[in-house]
Amino acid sequence: MNKGDLIEHVAKSAEITKAAAGKAVDGLFEQITAALAKGDKVSVVGFGTFLVKKRKARTGINPKTREKIQIPAKSVPAFKPGAELKSKIHRR
Repeated sequence: MNKGDLIEHVAKSAEITKAAAGKAVDGLFEQITAALAKGDKVSVVGFGTFLVKKRKARTGINPKTREKIQIPAKSVPAFKPGAELKSKIHRR
């Protein structure tokens, strides 16, 4: 499913226009992104938690030259699924 499909499904299930659903989906993503950029978590009960994890600096290898390179520490977005989401996926 891509963003267009998601908007279509939201519009249908909420019985709103695709334009309104598009604004809602965009707003949701903007708010999650803004919270993560500040270092905050976004928890949706039953669904999961969006958070920022910190990766430590490490030594890697350039696959072309086999030369060792230093990979700097960085923050990356992550998602931890909630119990309800896990149970619905596990049933498959």
